[in-house]
Amino acid sequence: MEYETIADLPREKLIELTTEYAKSWLAMDGVWFQAVENKRGMDEAVEMDVEAWKRFSVIEAKRLKAFLGLEDNSGIEGLKKALRFRIYSPINEEEIKVSGNVLTLRVLSCRAQDARKRKGMDPHPCKPVGLAEYSGFSKTIDSRFSMECLSCYPDITDPACACVWRFTLEEMVPE
Repeated sequence: MEYETIADLPREKLIELTTEYAKSWLAMDGVWFQAVENKRGMDEAVEMDVEAWKRFSVIEAKRLKAFLGLEDNSGIEGLKKALRFRIYSPINEEEIKVSGNVLTLRVLSCRAQDARKRKGMDPHPCKPVGLAEYSGFSKTIDSRFSMECLSCYPDITDPACACVWRFTLEEMVPE
């Protein structure tokens, strides 16, 4: 069957299209980064990437909060839900575990790092980017979150996955 617009697509094709959009978005992120890396070097590319992710993560989190109907300070369950709806969620394999007021996100496979490996490139030193990205994202979902990196290149402590992030929901301190 031929489709004229996105609105004509059946559910299965819409799901397939979201995966293709996620791949295209990540490809754009990657070619942008590589253009800066090739012209200015890795350090400047990472510095610019950190700035871009600081801004983008907040925008994405605000849009997801509205789309998902999440209240401000929606806690562990709000963050868990929002993480599952991120733009790259259809293309990265992730695992989320919750224990009390702690959510742990393990990225089991990272499409960006896998692509760099396939191309014979050095790994992306993404820890500073991830610190900016996940901190901004989680604090936009709920301002009570603190976040720490447990494993991310170049500081890999868990070689069974790409990276690991811990989000702790802190208690609100009365003013």
